[in-house]
Amino acid sequence: MVNIYKNPTLETQGDCGCGSAERACCKADTSRPLSGLGEVEVNGKSIAEEDIMREAQHHPSDSPGGALAEAARALVIRELLLQEAARLGVRPSDHEDDEEMQQTDEEALISALLEQEVIVPSASEVECKRFYENNPQKFSTSPLYEARHILLIAHVDDSAKREEQRQKAEELVAVLKAEPHRFGEFAAEYSACNSAKDGGRLGQITRGDTAPAFEKALDAMDVGSMSQYPIETQFGFHVIALDNKEEGRLLPYEQVQSRISEWLEAGSWTKAVSQYIGILAGLAEIKGIELEKTMGPLVQ
Repeated sequence: MVNIYKNPTLETQGDCGCGSAERACCKADTSRPLSGLGEVEVNGKSIAEEDIMREAQHHPSDSPGGALAEAARALVIRELLLQEAARLGVRPSDHEDDEEMQQTDEEALISALLEQEVIVPSASEVECKRFYENNPQKFSTSPLYEARHILLIAHVDDSAKREEQRQKAEELVAVLKAEPHRFGEFAAEYSACNSAKDGGRLGQITRGDTAPAFEKALDAMDVGSMSQYPIETQFGFHVIALDNKEEGRLLPYEQVQSRISEWLEAGSWTKAVSQYIGILAGLAEIKGIELEKTMGPLVQ
């Protein structure tokens, strides 16, 4: 397990700098918790410190303390749910025949509790259509481009090489403005891309196929035009020619209705579960960590 926290009191060299494990000033203070959180309890049941340390590896943070605090919150929520499942006498569903649904006993118990206690209504037709109308970009196909390019390669850490390649790319742009028919010739001679042997042709490309700066340049260009200056990416500098573009189209509502319904219900489920946990936290006695508490009724 990765050691994400080191208790300064366990260092062999103390603040005094003597480095002696025998002197009192440098002996480990075993009375202090390794996690630095103190005792963490849920309704009188302690969360073991070693469990918090183990859980912390699943909670990336800018600081060890942040990871440990998030780990403690996660385990407190887990314990809240397990205690509530026990109080209600919840029994887990049997998913043994479905390999994809196999869970640990505790995970299955929590799933059964949430399935029983958190009820989210299906998204209405009106809600689905409103979401579709307000978010057309989510339901549109990506545009297709047919483009050529000349890549003058230069590593991002090689400033001298990048400046050299920038100047060369600017020279190529200047010549191609007057003699665009030489694009293929220059691609074959200067481009570091495999497309050089085919005049720099990239074939049909769409969003996500190229670097963000390259994609942004394509969006701004008219069909039949060439970039008016070199386009810089992490790979180097590109001279681009856009030969064709097919705009994306909005998919019919009927084609995406079920997907929208699933999205809306998933969002409602997340909010409802969060509220349910907040209610349990408001009714529980929790020590060592703060949870947001919700005392209002659960919206179902």
